[in-house]
Amino acid sequence: MKLVIFGLTMSSSWGNGHATLWRALCRALARRHCHIVFFERDVHYYAAHRDLPSGIDECCELCLYPSLDEIAPYARSHLADADVAIVTSYCPDGIAAAEMALSSAARLRVFYDLDTPVTLDRLRSGEELSYIGPRGLADYDLVLSYTGGAALDALRTDLGARRVAPLYGSVDPDAHKPVDADPAYRSDLSYLGTYAADRQAALEALFVEPARRLPRRKFLIGGAQYPQEFPWTSNIFFVRHMPPGLHPAFFSSSRLTLNVTRRAMAEMGYCPSGRLFEAAACGAPVLTDWWEGLDAFFQPGEEVLIARTAADAVAAVETSDAELARIARAARQRTLEQHTADRRAGDLLDALERAASDGADAPVGCADDNRTREG
Repeated sequence: MKLVIFGLTMSSSWGNGHATLWRALCRALARRHCHIVFFERDVHYYAAHRDLPSGIDECCELCLYPSLDEIAPYARSHLADADVAIVTSYCPDGIAAAEMALSSAARLRVFYDLDTPVTLDRLRSGEELSYIGPRGLADYDLVLSYTGGAALDALRTDLGARRVAPLYGSVDPDAHKPVDADPAYRSDLSYLGTYAADRQAALEALFVEPARRLPRRKFLIGGAQYPQEFPWTSNIFFVRHMPPGLHPAFFSSSRLTLNVTRRAMAEMGYCPSGRLFEAAACGAPVLTDWWEGLDAFFQPGEEVLIARTAADAVAAVETSDAELARIARAARQRTLEQHTADRRAGDLLDALERAASDGADAPVGCADDNRTREG
């Protein structure tokens, strides 16, 4: 099967969660003998932070282009014999790429929203998006969503999607696994993530306030784009952007690590972040905020700890080493069984097969059928 993808980025994980997901998914698809061509606009901020791992060129062809017009003939030549054409959220040329994909001879034309709640939130606020045109998603044969639950219904009602299916985040267990702890990353509570204003309130409640209450504990943030006015304390340490190759050391050095979900995603639920799976695969105990559907991915209290308040986070940090280790083992086992990229690649191919067999006008299930599907 040949897949042609127009996406945000695969070449750089700086400030985004798309690259790591696509690298893992492409490796898994390549193991299933899929041929993948990924088109990415060459922008300066990703060019300055390239962290593409070696060997990825064996899994897919990455085409970095200065402008879509310049490589349009080349893109159309790939679309001419593609089985599947995929356009993703935050693709900077999404509307133009969609026109090419939808007018091509590809058997299936697919949209994959890796940011569904954010997309819907921005549209409801009246914003124009670079990746969805005036017809919404009505012309695609299949719409995939990184977020399940109510997001699937909204893609139908708000954007006219005819078929929807969840395609959740995942982890590559060959890239994310337990490694020796690195003293530079040792902490009692860590947090790895790009700064986002809509995560700030939760981060202050579940990370900054516990740091104030536990001055003898060490807290560590790894990420990019943090402003100078961030409310640092003397026991919060910072590591600037960390490429994926360093994530295992970061998580393996964490006594406990925090997952915080963006506001729009948490409000819709069924939104497991890639960091959640990465940390679990690396054997780190995870403390996470609560959102509807979390228990479809991990069992609260048994595989992850839940924090709704600063007091909950403080209690989690003060949990015994033995209990944290037990929780970490359970989460890692669940992740390796149900949340790997290979599992998601199977889900993707199954969704594509159903869409192709159902034909152009037949609906594929209902959003409710997909809400609690884990893999």
